[in-house]
Amino acid sequence: MALMRTSLRSITASPWHLLQLATGAKSFKDNPFIGSKRLNGYGLHVKRMALAHRAAAYRRRKLARGVSAEDRIQFDALGYVAIPNFLGPAQFETLRSTLLDRAYPAREMLQGDTITRRIAIDAKLMREVPGLAKLFTTPRWHGLMQYVASYASEPLYYIQTILSHRAEAPPDPQELLHADTFHPTMKAWFFLTDVAEDEGPFTYVPGSHRLTQQRLAWEKARSMIAPEGVDHLSARGSMRVDRDELRAMGLPEPVKLAVKANTLVVADTCGFHARGASVRPTTRVEIWAYARRNPFIPWTGLDPLSLPGIAFRRISLMWLARDRLARWIGQPWTDVGVKRPSDG
Repeated sequence: MALMRTSLRSITASPWHLLQLATGAKSFKDNPFIGSKRLNGYGLHVKRMALAHRAAAYRRRKLARGVSAEDRIQFDALGYVAIPNFLGPAQFETLRSTLLDRAYPAREMLQGDTITRRIAIDAKLMREVPGLAKLFTTPRWHGLMQYVASYASEPLYYIQTILSHRAEAPPDPQELLHADTFHPTMKAWFFLTDVAEDEGPFTYVPGSHRLTQQRLAWEKARSMIAPEGVDHLSARGSMRVDRDELRAMGLPEPVKLAVKANTLVVADTCGFHARGASVRPTTRVEIWAYARRNPFIPWTGLDPLSLPGIAFRRISLMWLARDRLARWIGQPWTDVGVKRPSDG
């Protein structure tokens, strides 16, 4: 009865927080239901997680025909697909030189000692660089983006630059192994520069995208001490994990993906991953893709934001909205004017 009275009071006080349970909302800190020790003791967090994973598996089965058996087997086993020499040499060199030699409106964010620079691949850039449209509509590219995301939606695309060791500050928090959220999501990196093993490579724990009983037990234990008993980013729903916890879940050591330029990596970032440490100041440039929708809807398409005329205008509109609302919701991405992706 005490639990029922508490829940009814919370529902009356915060209907929006209750509605968020049917979305991808993940913050233990910002939502009293998601962060409730009592409700998570009854399994709220892990039940949302299990339902989201079942929904993603259903959607992926519907999208599987767009992916080769080879890529599907690799993804299902590891949680990511890595494809070297994705484009022919001449096509890749033309695309790379075109992108790296131009300057574009850019935004930057400092996390720890690392700067992340993003340049929106918007409608204007798509018109100026036809090679981008050719890349994004390549059947293998298109199929993998949809299969891993579990939606027939257009990702958000950026030219992304990672500049390590650029500030006197603690290490980049992205170097800690973590899961982005509780449900399957897609991120992709098409590397325009080589990345050595000791220069900030994408790092992934193979098989950690699968929802095992050990993972569920770990998630439940963590949800019952959040938000106060975990670090800030875990409290916001991006769970950090250490090596001992990986071993307890029966997971292998992380793999560092040292790659050559022209390698595509597509990953489910519900699996544990990180940006590897860099032993020296480095500049890593890539085409970066991101896709995340409501994890509970059963259909794969019907995404109005993917419609022609809208898909490649979303980033500019999002940045504008955050600029206008920065006083209330914050704006971590600073407008730094016009820069080339490779500017140090």
